[in-house]
Amino acid sequence: MRLWSGTRLTYAALVLAVLMSAFPIYWMFVVATRSSDAMGEVPPPVTPGGNLPGNVDRLLSNADAHFLTGMLNSAIVAGCVTVSVVFFSSLAGFAFAKLRFRGANALLLVIIATMMVPTQLGVIPLYMLMTKLDWNDELQAVIVPALVTGFGVFMMRQYASQAVSSELIEAARVDGCTTFRIFWSVVAPALRPAAAVLGLLTFMTTWNDFLWPYAVLNDPENPTVQLSLRALSNGYYQDMSQVFTGTAIATLPLLLVFIIFGRQIIGGIMEGAVKA
Repeated sequence: MRLWSGTRLTYAALVLAVLMSAFPIYWMFVVATRSSDAMGEVPPPVTPGGNLPGNVDRLLSNADAHFLTGMLNSAIVAGCVTVSVVFFSSLAGFAFAKLRFRGANALLLVIIATMMVPTQLGVIPLYMLMTKLDWNDELQAVIVPALVTGFGVFMMRQYASQAVSSELIEAARVDGCTTFRIFWSVVAPALRPAAAVLGLLTFMTTWNDFLWPYAVLNDPENPTVQLSLRALSNGYYQDMSQVFTGTAIATLPLLLVFIIFGRQIIGGIMEGAVKA
């Protein structure tokens, strides 16, 4: 019991860990409300300033960053990829967990093997494919390759094998349900916690992705938000107040999504841990 009972030292360590984790994010928002001179002040400022409206105005009027276009493009890409990954991963996870078909184990091993291949190794052949399809500088070049992931399929398969009762599926089949109706009416509600976790992880990963959009989106007027942030920090002179302002605004959607669906994340992880 002493191992799990909280002491004052335990709570002090937890508070210190939270402060160390949250302070960089807080300081980013502080610098976003100040001038670039705040970067060199000793000690660093810890209270917000009054330059936020001016910093935002200069950020949005920056002709090189196209920040609003980047935010919109990232929202479109992250939204489409998230919906697709959750839907197709849930379908495939249900099939691998509860349906019997020839070659299921071998196919699952192939999917798991794709998780072991570094992303960087696929950039060149994937770029050549996008060139053949004439999709360079188009958002579909960023969306289509990420519509389904091996991690998503494996995660939903593991969760479905524990959360979905085989007897319930058989009962639905006896009632005359088709396979897709069984998935939609019986399996999908049971997979909702894991689907919420997968959706949030996918959204955050896609929103923060830089390498592949940088390789395939060469048009500076059609960036994602990460490419817009790169344009802000490019060049001999860097206006750090603009960089921090753009980073703070780009972080807000992630924080908002996490705050709204944080309970689903914790609930899904805990429920999966209990079932395991």
